[in-house]
Amino acid sequence: MTNPEPRPIYIISGGKGITGNFLVQTVLAQFPKNRMAVKLISDVITVAAVKTAVAKAVADGGIIVHTMIDKKLRENLNRICKEKNIQTIDMAGDLIDYLTAELDEEPLNKPGLYRRLNLEYFDRLESIDFAISNDDGLNIHNIRDADIVLAGVSRTGKTPLSVYLAMHGWKVSNVPLVLGMDAPEELFTVDEKRVFGLTISMNQLMAHRRKRIQDYEHVSDSDYVNPRSVRMELDFAHAVFKRGGFSVISVTHKPIESVANEILELMFGRFEKKYRKRE
Repeated sequence: MTNPEPRPIYIISGGKGITGNFLVQTVLAQFPKNRMAVKLISDVITVAAVKTAVAKAVADGGIIVHTMIDKKLRENLNRICKEKNIQTIDMAGDLIDYLTAELDEEPLNKPGLYRRLNLEYFDRLESIDFAISNDDGLNIHNIRDADIVLAGVSRTGKTPLSVYLAMHGWKVSNVPLVLGMDAPEELFTVDEKRVFGLTISMNQLMAHRRKRIQDYEHVSDSDYVNPRSVRMELDFAHAVFKRGGFSVISVTHKPIESVANEILELMFGRFEKKYRKRE
């Protein structure tokens, strides 16, 4: 007889739910064989939204974990859950009540306040997570959410450049261009002013690939390092850049910082009002 599926956990938050999700995932990591579904419902800022969130958990047979800071909403949520006979874990209420009494001071009741006070830090974390989740063509459907999109053949430095830009708060997707495969159509749905095609000299690309083969013991005479195939790859990439009207950035003998600065100068020039504040 197989064990029944565990009840899903619904995390309800008046903010983005980052803290609640982190705590739940930290505890779940202690149970490596768990099959627990975790569903986040964020920005719950009205009683109506509380009722809707609870209804979803009830319909799914789940339990609720919440980090509601607003006293009125927290009390409503706990009350509704009790009426619906749904198990509830209040992760913030007891501590807030304790601190209110201990400090003899009423809380501000503003969800997301810690995040707003540390916005730059959280922006960087979110950008790094975005870059990792959208690396090498992954989750291509998210491409329009990116601030910057990088495209290029293998070994043009797309991934390290993505991470570097992400560390400075930019959401970056990178898309590999592979000879013999059509470039994803999603690439051409993005504002072309946000897309940057990375190119590199034939000699440096061959050197990077030979080192890659040496490090990973690939077959040395594969198309990966065949000069004719590599030349065709670069030509294919340039055809894609031309089709999309993308800016072409040479990475030949340039450090990541230099390439990033070149891209950001173009971004600031094109979207000055929106992005100049990030300098």
